[in-house]
Amino acid sequence: MEERKKEVHELFENTRVQQVEVTGELKKSFISYAMAVNVSRAIPDVRDGLKPGHRRILYSMGELNNFSDKPYKKCARIVGEVMGKYHPHGDSSIYDALVRFAQDFSIRYPLVDGHGNFGSVDGDSPAAMRYTEARLSKIAGLMLEDIDKETVDLYPNFDETLLQPRVLPAKYPNLLVNGADGIAVGMATNIPPHNLTEVINGVQALIKNPDIDIDELMEYIPAPDYPTGGIIMGRNAVKLAYRTGRGAIVVRGKAEIEEFNNGNRFRIVITELPYQVNKARFIMQMADMVKNKRLEGISDIKEESDREGMRVVVDIKKDANPQVVLNSLYKKTQLQQSDGLIMLALVEGTPKICNLKEMLYYYLEHQKDVLVRKTRYDLKKAEERMHIVKGLVIALANIDEVIKIIKEADDKEDAKIKLVSSFELDEIQANAILEMRLSKLTGLEVEKLNEEHASLERLIGELNGILNDPQKVLQIIHDNLEEIKNSFGDERRTEISHDLGDINIADLIAKEDVVVSYTHGGYIKRMSLGEYKAQKRGGVGISAHKTKEEDFVESLFITNTHDDLMFFSNMGKVYTLKTYEIPEAQRQAKGRAIVNLLPLDAGEKITTMLPFKEDLTGNLIMATKQGLIKKTKLIEFASIRKGGKIAISLLEDDELIDVAVSSGEDEVLLASTDGKCVRFNEENIRVMGRTAQGVKSMTLGEGQQVVSMLVIGKDNKDAQIVTLSELGYGKRNSVEDFRLTGRGTKGVKAGVFTEKTGALVGMCQVSIDQDLMIIADNGIIIRTPVKDISLIGRSTQGVRIMKLREGAKIVCVATSEHEEPEQEENQAESDVVENEVEQQTQQNVETEDQE
Repeated sequence: MEERKKEVHELFENTRVQQVEVTGELKKSFISYAMAVNVSRAIPDVRDGLKPGHRRILYSMGELNNFSDKPYKKCARIVGEVMGKYHPHGDSSIYDALVRFAQDFSIRYPLVDGHGNFGSVDGDSPAAMRYTEARLSKIAGLMLEDIDKETVDLYPNFDETLLQPRVLPAKYPNLLVNGADGIAVGMATNIPPHNLTEVINGVQALIKNPDIDIDELMEYIPAPDYPTGGIIMGRNAVKLAYRTGRGAIVVRGKAEIEEFNNGNRFRIVITELPYQVNKARFIMQMADMVKNKRLEGISDIKEESDREGMRVVVDIKKDANPQVVLNSLYKKTQLQQSDGLIMLALVEGTPKICNLKEMLYYYLEHQKDVLVRKTRYDLKKAEERMHIVKGLVIALANIDEVIKIIKEADDKEDAKIKLVSSFELDEIQANAILEMRLSKLTGLEVEKLNEEHASLERLIGELNGILNDPQKVLQIIHDNLEEIKNSFGDERRTEISHDLGDINIADLIAKEDVVVSYTHGGYIKRMSLGEYKAQKRGGVGISAHKTKEEDFVESLFITNTHDDLMFFSNMGKVYTLKTYEIPEAQRQAKGRAIVNLLPLDAGEKITTMLPFKEDLTGNLIMATKQGLIKKTKLIEFASIRKGGKIAISLLEDDELIDVAVSSGEDEVLLASTDGKCVRFNEENIRVMGRTAQGVKSMTLGEGQQVVSMLVIGKDNKDAQIVTLSELGYGKRNSVEDFRLTGRGTKGVKAGVFTEKTGALVGMCQVSIDQDLMIIADNGIIIRTPVKDISLIGRSTQGVRIMKLREGAKIVCVATSEHEEPEQEENQAESDVVENEVEQQTQQNVETEDQE
């Protein structure tokens, strides 16, 4: 014990103690630690968008020749390669980064092609690395391309036995394309992913115009583009973030309201979630809120996702408003969330917050450096080869003397010395001559050598031209990016919507004419007039609106993006939307269900859609099922609140069946289920207020209803009318066949309706170049050209237009643009014979002119 004390005492006597201030030492040490973390671990480089750990994974896979055209390798082998050579940290952190590179829901353009279980959007863990396999994706190969040509600087690994790159060549702007996030010491980065095509377009615009500003760049890069889709609400926040490098973007999942149970119930179908939202956790969050009464109006939540895509179904209670429930989901759950944006990256080794233009500028400067270094490397190799080829050409020109020198030489070194002195060669050329095979002496090989000499001369000239002309460098970068865009570019996944809180949205929308189409099944969309006209010139017609088999386009018109659209429902309410609020869709898209745009109640259907221009004059004629009709000045509908307003007051069990615009001098034609029609001048209807019930349009028999209303313009007296019965019989008549009567009368017979034909179900004003769409209550639909329907007298039962199965009845008839029908191979001859016979049948009936 005493000896030990003596040793300790001697140790302290020989130790020099230096006193330091603890606060200063802590500051110094912490700053050193913080900078080490920020620079070498947590912040991506602005040039290739990678952190050191990520860069080492890609570089190691490249060294393993683990490219997209090679077989998969076990992830355990890849992780071991990275950890053993370049990244002396835990294997779990390396594997986690490798897995994220392979997840198409985490990274916009995956850099790793994974084989096996790499996790899911539900938060499921990937399989262990010993089970999974991976290789570089095709686009990841562009990150490493030309790295062997001294394009980037290398530095020693942790044990100084190998070299690793400080940055990858990165032939496309990976930082913006795939984004990055990281938490460092005292700072953080969160750069969202973007669309490859848009970012490349932005870089090319910067190449063409170095003075371009951020607002102009946003014409090419409008907003982030997340791998999971969703909707970005508003552009103002994006614009602020791109200008300053900081901001917050509101991202909303994609959800639609659908009808089911024959239109008596609604459900919300969620098909996309905001970026990095865990689907399983989101569903649990909703379920907990419903259980704790924080979410009202939800009866059930079902997970129906499969390989085709995400589908989370939220059933709405019968007495709840689906739009209100959807808004609650946006407000209280992760269906809508704010995504912070901090564009922090390493610029020359120092963390810096960059705006959008700076991001593109630093990437472009990196590409200039990479291309110049690659060109210098190629030039160096070409000149070296040229030097050798010149020596070989000299040797072949003096081949006899060369052979003699070699034969007479004592050894290889003696031969080299004599060659150098005889032909003014250097040692490199002399060695090449001595290593030349005898086969090179053939005439063909000599010719090839001369061709190679000429080719090298051209290559050296081109490479020198690139190095001496900065514009050529930029043009090559532009062309390379164009090739990458054509190979890997795709459509934007994330929609950009207008935030309801933004001011003066209309000022941001260009005034232009568009085509709005609305289907019988309730789907609406708009598309540019130019696109529609181009499609018409191609002869495809209305097929530009892709519908379900049982659906068809019922209304299609041209209007302006700043015009209002009025929607009238069967419950007598009117709603309005600006045309630009109708989602714009591609030619072959089916559009958006109307229940997603208007706050409709259960059982409420849109019966009529009308465009409303500010300078439009005239009246609205409204007809109800129970025989009431009303005329109201159109100007009374100039201002309609978001929740809609009453268009007509209805009696119990009554419904609004149709609405049309009139000039004040038009005629009205109405038809009832018992086959009676009244035709009278609209002057017989006095103008009433918006909330009035209306007056009697025609006298109905017991149990009868009005089924159709047509407003016939004063200049359209030669129009034709098609009447259709519930058992599929119909005919075409002239308007003049229905003589003018008074309002409120029983009317005249529209035709002969018997047990064979069934009751009248519909009447349409048609033109000869239209199609008639007929729907039965069993879901069967037929499309018949109007010209194929017989033009016969009013006092007939018509011809068979549609054959129905036993018990089925027609419930709806409408017109649509003409499409060429498919030719049926086997047409029933009996139908033809029956139609010919019925066209000959004329039955004299007594008209009933009195009330």
